[in-house]
Amino acid sequence: MTVKECYDAMGADYDDVMARLRKDERVQKFLLKVLDDKSYDLLINSIEERNISEAFRAAHTMKGVCQNLSLTKLYKSASVLSDVLRDREEYGEDIEQPLEQVKQDYNEMIGYIRELAV
Repeated sequence: MTVKECYDAMGADYDDVMARLRKDERVQKFLLKVLDDKSYDLLINSIEERNISEAFRAAHTMKGVCQNLSLTKLYKSASVLSDVLRDREEYGEDIEQPLEQVKQDYNEMIGYIRELAV
């Protein structure tokens, strides 16, 4: 799988990331670092512990990473979740749907990045 094929499969913006990073090797280098990023795990653990401020921080970090790498699909869902969590102190049912979308988008993206890594 090429970097472009990976971006296309993920619903990400290859042209945008190439305008910023300019080389497939550089994009791949940073994309593979996403596999080691702990923001998703922090998000899930924080939600389970009902630590909403920490969950917001994790979602906001994911949003930033995705924006920098033009990972459009996860950027959009992480952005929605980040907005829902912003300035909250308690868990609410309105968190569940955006969280499920982030989980789905994240797991799909990670699968494609792992495929690229092979």
